[in-house]
Amino acid sequence: MTTVSQLTAFVTVVEKGGFAAASRALGLSQPGVSRAVASLEKELGRPLLIRGRDGVSLTKAGSAALMHAREVVRHVSRMRAEVAGLTSDVTGTLSLASLPSVTPTLVAPQLQAFAERHPAVEIRLLEGSEEEVRDWLDQGAAEAGVVSLPVHGLESAVLGDQLMVAVVPANNWLASKDAVSYAELVKEPFIISTGGCADVFTPVARAVGVEFDVAFQAREMSSVLQIVGAGLGVSILPSAGLPPLPDGVVIRPLVPETVRHLGVAVSASATAPARALLEQIAALNLPD
Repeated sequence: MTTVSQLTAFVTVVEKGGFAAASRALGLSQPGVSRAVASLEKELGRPLLIRGRDGVSLTKAGSAALMHAREVVRHVSRMRAEVAGLTSDVTGTLSLASLPSVTPTLVAPQLQAFAERHPAVEIRLLEGSEEEVRDWLDQGAAEAGVVSLPVHGLESAVLGDQLMVAVVPANNWLASKDAVSYAELVKEPFIISTGGCADVFTPVARAVGVEFDVAFQAREMSSVLQIVGAGLGVSILPSAGLPPLPDGVVIRPLVPETVRHLGVAVSASATAPARALLEQIAALNLPD
């Protein structure tokens, strides 16, 4: 008979990318996690995972099973949280998806405050692009996520803002300017971050009538900075959460000013921990 522990092990192995990471996250031995997944596969009569040297990947049967397994795990977590809520104690697991540039500056202080208020809640943090955050919310891998505002179809609260800046090589003609306009940036090869920043500045570029000549794409901000440092182009990134600037890279204010408005959104089936986080963040914006 399928158990919640088997489903939890399966979901965690997929989300963590392997058995070793899943065992650490669950506080179980690696053989124990492996046996739980193997037992689930035996009951379903199909292999769910392809085990490889670089981690695991889902089979076709595994992809079908994952959605249902997440749903069961989420419902059990919600049941436990609601029962515990009868005693006014928030318990269970808070699954939060965040953006790497936002986690250290806006999310970490909120998680610290949340952990102090709700010590019985286990916190699980996922990081990815904004598209991945939305997917995780839709698929149930996360119950709360950091998104750009406005957001449609989800309950949300304002988290904070990120000011976007121009990132240019120190020996580039733009580095001598006090501020850099979009019209000036467009004259240089452009390095675009695929983590979600482009969704912020692309509408502004269109509004001022420019289109960037994209020469390179990179997911991580550190990679964008290295490419700029090599003198291969310019970019736009959020000023908060930037890694240390490598030699040969400077940042300048953007004209017009470009701001990324961020919030925390929760899924419709969010459990008590996710709703408690939303209420905590919403309280930041209440009038004194």
